Amino acid sequence: MSTPEILARNRVILTHFDSYSTALLFPLWETKSLLWPQALPEGAAPLHPPAEPGTGHEADAVMQAVVERCGLNPDELVYVSEFQHWAQTEDGPMQIHLLRFTTPDAPKPAIEALGGVFKPMSMLRGSAMSELLLLREVFNLIVGGGGGR
Repeated sequence: MSTPEILARNRVILTHFDSYSTALLFPLWETKSLLWPQALPEGAAPLHPPAEPGTGHEADAVMQAVVERCGLNPDELVYVSEFQHWAQTEDGPMQIHLLRFTTPDAPKPAIEALGGVFKPMSMLRGSAMSELLLLREVFNLIVGGGGGR
């Protein structure tokens, strides 16, 4: 499956967690979405993870598509498998994935080159409530539960 096809079936939350300062940062994209490459389609609704996700939602394929499209270093990203979120759209199920940067500092120049800017959760008020609820899950997983470290 091609990169555009994979990215049409999936959305990604990128994050950076600095365990020293406990700063959890997320890119806010030019589209005013917290999801990459774009917000969920209009009318998307939460969905329980399907028993058979089907092709195009595999973690490795999604991570490779993001790395390829964004020019990121795959050695500086980890896929957080504990984050399991799906949405039902008119075109079918869409999975929302979580990738965490492992660099000591957030790769701000790389994200800025893609049209995003890293911000802490407290600076993201006004974003779509559905996206903020996803970030709360990320916060609970990474800061509260130690997932994805």
